[in-house]
Amino acid sequence: MIAKKDIDSRTAIEHFVAAFYEKLMKDETIGIIFTTIVPIHLEKHLPVIADFWESILLDHPVYKNNAMSVHYPIHKKFPLTQQHFDTWLRHFNNTLDEMYEGPKTTLAKKRAKDIAALMLHKMNSSTI
Repeated sequence: MIAKKDIDSRTAIEHFVAAFYEKLMKDETIGIIFTTIVPIHLEKHLPVIADFWESILLDHPVYKNNAMSVHYPIHKKFPLTQQHFDTWLRHFNNTLDEMYEGPKTTLAKKRAKDIAALMLHKMNSSTI
């Protein structure tokens, strides 16, 4: 068995994000969010998401937005539930497991779990 590499570059993050979003767009639970509720243009969206994860995993502060503020309008149109975040996290972890392994991969999983929990909490406790 060939050992997988860890996430070690912007290119690795870009490959992961593209594979991850391909799964999200096809998912029956949350795909509608990306295709109908707030249709995203992947060519514009993926570099922003890659910036976010590059900032977190590689300590390159390239992400300049507020991730929470982007999601409040989505939640207002289409309430995000535990099931949505669980589905997002399942695809996130499964995609990582298919592609990478190592300390940065483990960090990505931990941060994604924390982010999902925080977002769910804030979305459902906010008066938006």
